[in-house]
Amino acid sequence: MIAFVSGRVAAAGPDGAVIDVHGVGLSVQCTPTTLAGLRVGEQAQVPTSLVVREDSLTLFGFADDDERTVFELLQTASGVGPRLALAMLAVHSPNALRRAVSTEDLTALTKVPGIGKKGAQRIVLELRDRLGGPVGDDGGDLRAPARAEPWRDQVQMGLVNLGWSARDADAAVDAVAADLDGGETPPVAALLRSALKKLSKP
Repeated sequence: MIAFVSGRVAAAGPDGAVIDVHGVGLSVQCTPTTLAGLRVGEQAQVPTSLVVREDSLTLFGFADDDERTVFELLQTASGVGPRLALAMLAVHSPNALRRAVSTEDLTALTKVPGIGKKGAQRIVLELRDRLGGPVGDDGGDLRAPARAEPWRDQVQMGLVNLGWSARDADAAVDAVAADLDGGETPPVAALLRSALKKLSKP
Protein backbone atom coordinates (compact mmCIF):
# COMPACT_ATOMS: atom_id res chain seq x y z
CA MET A 1 0.00 0.00 0.00
CA ILE A 2 1.15 3.55 -0.73
CA ALA A 3 0.32 5.40 2.49
CA PHE A 4 1.15 8.87 1.16
CA VAL A 5 2.93 10.72 -1.61
CA SER A 6 5.20 13.67 -0.99
CA GLY A 7 6.53 16.06 -3.61
CA ARG A 8 5.88 19.14 -5.69
CA VAL A 9 2.36 19.70 -7.01
CA ALA A 10 2.92 19.69 -10.78
CA ALA A 11 -0.71 20.15 -11.84
CA ALA A 12 -4.22 20.32 -10.42
CA GLY A 13 -7.64 19.94 -12.02
CA PRO A 14 -11.28 19.61 -10.94
CA ASP A 15 -10.93 15.91 -10.07
CA GLY A 16 -7.31 15.36 -9.16
CA ALA A 17 -3.68 16.43 -9.08
CA VAL A 18 -0.26 15.33 -10.30
CA ILE A 19 2.45 15.09 -7.66
CA ASP A 20 6.06 15.12 -8.84
CA VAL A 21 7.82 12.55 -6.67
CA HIS A 22 11.55 12.58 -7.53
CA GLY A 23 10.85 13.16 -11.22
CA VAL A 24 7.90 10.78 -11.49
CA GLY A 25 4.48 12.38 -11.91
CA LEU A 26 1.90 10.47 -9.90
CA SER A 27 -1.74 11.10 -10.83
CA VAL A 28 -3.88 11.26 -7.68
CA GLN A 29 -7.69 11.35 -7.74
CA CYS A 30 -8.69 13.75 -4.95
CA THR A 31 -11.62 14.97 -2.96
CA PRO A 32 -12.45 18.69 -3.32
CA THR A 33 -11.19 19.26 0.23
CA THR A 34 -7.81 17.84 -0.74
CA LEU A 35 -7.61 19.93 -3.90
CA ALA A 36 -8.44 23.07 -1.94
CA GLY A 37 -5.28 22.58 0.10
CA LEU A 38 -2.90 22.03 -2.82
CA ARG A 39 -0.91 24.77 -4.57
CA VAL A 40 0.68 24.15 -7.96
CA GLY A 41 4.46 24.52 -7.65
CA GLU A 42 4.51 23.98 -3.88
CA GLN A 43 5.46 20.93 -1.86
CA ALA A 44 2.69 18.73 -0.47
CA GLN A 45 2.25 15.47 1.39
CA VAL A 46 -1.00 13.73 0.55
CA PRO A 47 -2.34 10.65 2.40
CA THR A 48 -3.30 8.10 -0.25
CA SER A 49 -5.11 4.83 -0.85
CA LEU A 50 -4.15 2.59 -3.79
CA VAL A 51 -7.02 0.75 -5.47
CA VAL A 52 -5.92 -2.21 -7.58
CA ARG A 53 -8.11 -3.53 -10.39
CA GLU A 54 -7.37 -6.06 -13.14
CA ASP A 55 -6.87 -3.30 -15.68
CA SER A 56 -5.79 -0.34 -13.55
CA LEU A 57 -3.93 1.01 -10.54
CA THR A 58 -5.60 4.14 -9.20
CA LEU A 59 -4.21 6.34 -6.45
CA PHE A 60 -6.74 8.33 -4.41
CA GLY A 61 -5.62 11.28 -2.28
CA PHE A 62 -7.11 12.88 0.82
CA ALA A 63 -6.91 15.95 3.00
CA ASP A 64 -5.95 13.89 6.06
CA ASP A 65 -5.72 10.37 7.44
CA ASP A 66 -9.28 10.46 8.77
CA GLU A 67 -10.71 11.14 5.32
CA ARG A 68 -8.67 8.22 3.93
CA THR A 69 -9.86 5.91 6.71
CA VAL A 70 -13.51 6.74 6.03
CA PHE A 71 -12.93 6.27 2.28
CA GLU A 72 -11.64 2.75 2.89
CA LEU A 73 -14.40 1.89 5.38
CA LEU A 74 -17.11 3.06 2.98
CA GLN A 75 -15.93 0.50 0.43
CA THR A 76 -16.61 -2.36 2.83
CA ALA A 77 -20.33 -1.81 2.17
CA SER A 78 -21.73 -3.83 -0.71
CA GLY A 79 -22.24 -1.75 -3.82
CA VAL A 80 -19.82 1.00 -2.74
CA GLY A 81 -16.72 1.22 -4.91
CA PRO A 82 -13.91 3.78 -4.78
CA ARG A 83 -15.65 6.26 -7.13
CA LEU A 84 -18.83 6.28 -5.08
CA ALA A 85 -16.86 6.51 -1.83
CA LEU A 86 -15.00 9.52 -3.22
CA ALA A 87 -18.31 11.09 -4.29
CA MET A 88 -19.64 10.62 -0.75
CA LEU A 89 -16.63 12.49 0.64
CA ALA A 90 -17.09 15.21 -1.98
CA VAL A 91 -20.60 15.87 -0.64
CA HIS A 92 -20.08 15.21 3.09
CA SER A 93 -17.18 15.52 5.52
CA PRO A 94 -16.10 12.33 7.35
CA ASN A 95 -17.96 13.40 10.50
CA ALA A 96 -21.08 14.31 8.52
CA LEU A 97 -21.04 10.81 7.02
CA ARG A 98 -20.59 9.25 10.43
CA ARG A 99 -23.53 11.26 11.73
CA ALA A 100 -25.72 10.42 8.74
CA VAL A 101 -25.04 6.70 9.13
CA SER A 102 -25.34 6.60 12.92
CA THR A 103 -28.63 8.55 12.91
CA GLU A 104 -29.99 6.78 9.79
CA ASP A 105 -30.26 10.10 7.95
CA LEU A 106 -31.22 8.69 4.55
CA THR A 107 -31.95 12.16 3.18
CA ALA A 108 -28.33 13.21 3.70
CA LEU A 109 -26.98 10.04 2.10
CA THR A 110 -29.22 10.28 -0.96
CA LYS A 111 -27.77 13.74 -1.71
CA VAL A 112 -24.79 11.85 -3.07
CA PRO A 113 -25.15 11.19 -6.82
CA GLY A 114 -25.56 7.45 -7.35
CA ILE A 115 -27.14 6.66 -3.98
CA GLY A 116 -30.87 5.96 -3.86
CA LYS A 117 -33.04 5.21 -0.86
CA LYS A 118 -32.38 1.46 -0.94
CA GLY A 119 -28.66 2.04 -1.31
CA ALA A 120 -28.70 4.46 1.62
CA GLN A 121 -30.55 1.91 3.77
CA ARG A 122 -27.98 -0.74 2.90
CA ILE A 123 -25.10 1.60 3.75
CA VAL A 124 -26.65 2.41 7.13
CA LEU A 125 -27.22 -1.27 7.88
CA GLU A 126 -23.71 -2.36 6.93
CA LEU A 127 -21.65 0.59 8.18
CA ARG A 128 -23.33 1.76 11.37
CA ASP A 129 -21.03 -0.25 13.61
CA ARG A 130 -17.93 0.18 11.45
CA LEU A 131 -17.97 3.97 11.06
CA GLY A 132 -19.08 4.81 14.60
CA GLY A 133 -20.11 8.31 15.67
CA PRO A 134 -18.51 11.68 14.80
CA VAL A 135 -14.91 12.04 15.95
CA GLY A 136 -13.92 15.11 18.00
CA ASP A 137 -17.35 16.61 17.34
CA ASP A 138 -19.35 18.76 19.72
CA GLY A 139 -22.63 17.21 18.60
CA GLY A 140 -23.72 20.23 16.57
CA ASP A 141 -25.07 20.03 13.04
CA LEU A 142 -22.23 20.24 10.55
CA ARG A 143 -24.67 21.86 8.14
CA ALA A 144 -25.62 24.63 10.59
CA PRO A 145 -25.83 28.23 9.35
CA ALA A 146 -22.44 29.04 10.88
CA ARG A 147 -20.94 26.86 8.20
CA ALA A 148 -23.34 27.87 5.44
CA GLU A 149 -22.11 27.32 1.90
CA PRO A 150 -18.67 25.88 2.76
CA TRP A 151 -18.36 24.98 -0.93
CA ARG A 152 -17.60 28.62 -1.74
CA ASP A 153 -14.16 28.49 -0.10
CA GLN A 154 -13.36 25.10 -1.66
CA VAL A 155 -14.33 26.17 -5.18
CA GLN A 156 -12.55 29.52 -4.85
CA MET A 157 -9.37 27.80 -3.66
CA GLY A 158 -9.62 25.24 -6.44
CA LEU A 159 -9.82 27.99 -9.07
CA VAL A 160 -6.84 29.83 -7.60
CA ASN A 161 -4.86 26.57 -7.62
CA LEU A 162 -5.67 26.25 -11.32
CA GLY A 163 -4.12 29.65 -12.00
CA TRP A 164 -7.07 32.06 -11.88
CA SER A 165 -6.78 35.27 -9.89
CA ALA A 166 -8.63 35.55 -6.59
CA ARG A 167 -10.77 38.29 -8.10
CA ASP A 168 -11.85 36.15 -11.08
CA ALA A 169 -12.39 33.16 -8.79
CA ASP A 170 -14.67 35.17 -6.49
CA ALA A 171 -16.68 36.42 -9.46
CA ALA A 172 -17.12 32.89 -10.80
CA VAL A 173 -18.18 31.59 -7.37
CA ASP A 174 -20.77 34.38 -7.10
CA ALA A 175 -22.10 33.51 -10.56
CA VAL A 176 -22.42 29.84 -9.66
CA ALA A 177 -24.16 30.72 -6.38
CA ALA A 178 -26.66 32.88 -8.29
CA ASP A 179 -27.49 29.95 -10.59
CA LEU A 180 -28.29 27.73 -7.59
CA ASP A 181 -31.17 30.03 -6.63
CA GLY A 182 -31.68 28.40 -3.25
CA GLY A 183 -31.96 24.89 -4.69
CA GLU A 184 -30.13 21.77 -3.57
CA THR A 185 -26.36 22.26 -3.63
CA PRO A 186 -24.51 19.90 -6.03
CA PRO A 187 -21.18 18.25 -5.08
CA VAL A 188 -18.19 20.59 -4.90
CA ALA A 189 -16.55 18.95 -7.94
CA ALA A 190 -19.63 19.78 -10.04
CA LEU A 191 -19.65 23.35 -8.73
CA LEU A 192 -15.98 23.71 -9.62
CA ARG A 193 -16.66 22.54 -13.16
CA SER A 194 -19.52 25.07 -13.44
CA ALA A 195 -17.21 27.84 -12.26
CA LEU A 196 -14.58 26.83 -14.82
CA LYS A 197 -17.17 27.00 -17.59
CA LYS A 198 -18.11 30.53 -16.56
CA LEU A 199 -14.46 31.60 -16.56
CA SER A 200 -13.95 30.05 -19.99
CA LYS A 201 -16.74 32.11 -21.56
CA PRO A 202 -15.56 35.16 -23.53
